[in-house]
Amino acid sequence: MNAAEHSTLTPGDRTTRTVGAKRVTIGDVAARAGVSKSAVSFVFNNRPGVSAAARERILRAADDLGWQPSARARALSRSRTQAVGLVIRREPELLSTDPFFPLFMAGVEIGLSEQNYSLVLQVVKDQHGERDAYERLARESRVDGVFLTDVRAGDTRPRDVGALGLSVVVVAPEEADTEADVVIGMDDAAGVRRAVHHLHSLGHRHIGHVMGVPGYVHTEARRRAWEDTLDELGLPVGPVVTADFTGSSGARATHELLDLPRPPSAIVYGNDLMAIAGISAATDRGIRVPEDLSVVGFDDIPLAPYIVPPLTTVRQNVVAWGTAAAQTLVALVEGKEPPEIRLPSVEFVVRGSTGPTRHRRPS
Repeated sequence: MNAAEHSTLTPGDRTTRTVGAKRVTIGDVAARAGVSKSAVSFVFNNRPGVSAAARERILRAADDLGWQPSARARALSRSRTQAVGLVIRREPELLSTDPFFPLFMAGVEIGLSEQNYSLVLQVVKDQHGERDAYERLARESRVDGVFLTDVRAGDTRPRDVGALGLSVVVVAPEEADTEADVVIGMDDAAGVRRAVHHLHSLGHRHIGHVMGVPGYVHTEARRRAWEDTLDELGLPVGPVVTADFTGSSGARATHELLDLPRPPSAIVYGNDLMAIAGISAATDRGIRVPEDLSVVGFDDIPLAPYIVPPLTTVRQNVVAWGTAAAQTLVALVEGKEPPEIRLPSVEFVVRGSTGPTRHRRPS
């Protein structure tokens, strides 16, 4: 056996299990297997230099004694932080109204906890603050890798952050064109296409769109899917209004559409929050949903089934998305082959906010 002379796990590293009144240590495992403590360390850190027979004895001894190296000792031995980062560039008031991130972070925590990793979260207001945050995380060795969300067209962050020596996983729609090696995403466009086909089947021929913040890959993917599907169906591209994913912007955009000389009979929104606000705005004007106006959201947030009428929307399993992203990033950090990811397909959920088109009387 050709193992190093010095253990990369601290000799005092202990498990919670005891033998009699004594806690089990790496030395106990080494003695039971008839090897050095450095050999035990090599095996549990997936390093070469230990024969197959010795490796088997070490694993058997550790199992018999119920010993596992602590997360802290393993992090020190690998020169890793056992942490990954997420920097979110948004105004705090916008972040507080977006249901995506709480669900995504719940999924991330599920994936990280399985690997004894933790999440370092930072919210910044602008591009300068975002760049400083990444540089600080790398310079202070606070994280080993980062998630990149809210990907923009021509985004250079995957290259810039990678140059800092951090592993990167981009969280974006499948069609995102980035410089990242790994992109974990869902097919936003498929959900929007199904929404437009659904409205078309109900007789709607003048379908509007309230889009989110311009420049984001997911905003443009949803807008493009709406536009392309109308074209495929031989329908004119309806009116589109830009918003910012908040409820107030959704209400404002809805009023703009309904003030047009020829308002749409149906509206596809960039997210559920804007769609719910749109229903409220229409109702305030005496416009009935879905009798006079059909409404479709995107995300299927927990509130969507309980508004009046219940919201027809596109469902994404955001928790599963976060878990897959976390598992992939940890694998990259540890130099392992990322797991095969099979995320649930987006679903189109039909509820009470869509119905057959009717001629709307002036309010």
